[in-house]
Amino acid sequence: MVERPKLGGRIYLAPPDAVSGTPVQAPSSKESVGSVSADDHRLIAECLRGDTAAFGVLVRRHQDRLYNTVYRLVDNAEDAYDVVQEAFLSAYQSLDSFKGDSQFFTWLYRIAVNTAISLKRKRRAVVSIDAGRHGEPGVEPQDPSDLSRPGHAMEQAEQERRVRQALARLSPEHRAVLIMKDMEGQKYEMMAEVLGVPIGTIRSRLHRARLELRELLEKDEA
Repeated sequence: MVERPKLGGRIYLAPPDAVSGTPVQAPSSKESVGSVSADDHRLIAECLRGDTAAFGVLVRRHQDRLYNTVYRLVDNAEDAYDVVQEAFLSAYQSLDSFKGDSQFFTWLYRIAVNTAISLKRKRRAVVSIDAGRHGEPGVEPQDPSDLSRPGHAMEQAEQERRVRQALARLSPEHRAVLIMKDMEGQKYEMMAEVLGVPIGTIRSRLHRARLELRELLEKDEA
């Protein structure tokens, strides 16, 4: 096997403010069960032969979607950028272990989600989280009839702020399942595959996370 060149410790991504706009949907369950696409397969094969430019194409193809998912998990642009960097570096270094029995993005998604969870777990005990700086849409669907109601924008912004703050107070594991299921609409099978736990654990973890989030929101209203 050809030894792949070193990447120098960094993957060159677009700046965070260029990819942190409208969130992009994470991989669907259909993607998670399908085999790797022909073009991704070709690029992976070229990379395994030592062509770092081929990996650069994969980075540009998948970085936006990966960044948006990670950003929801860590709620901080710089941390999200760092996690995506680490995920791509990890993927490059272990590319020969990719079996091609799922989409390449699903494999990246698994690496990035678990990297983000590890980061939040390490920092949770020592860092107070400022959850109000960066925004993503809230978990509640928007009622179009509300758009013209006076004060709606301010109420919506306040609700999103409260949800972000409550999410930031959850454990990394609870935050992850809420974001994956309620914000990204993932299937239980996909969540179990990414997090490496049984579906039953996903269901119970999600149930506890929803209860905890509701309690935090109700406490804030009191």
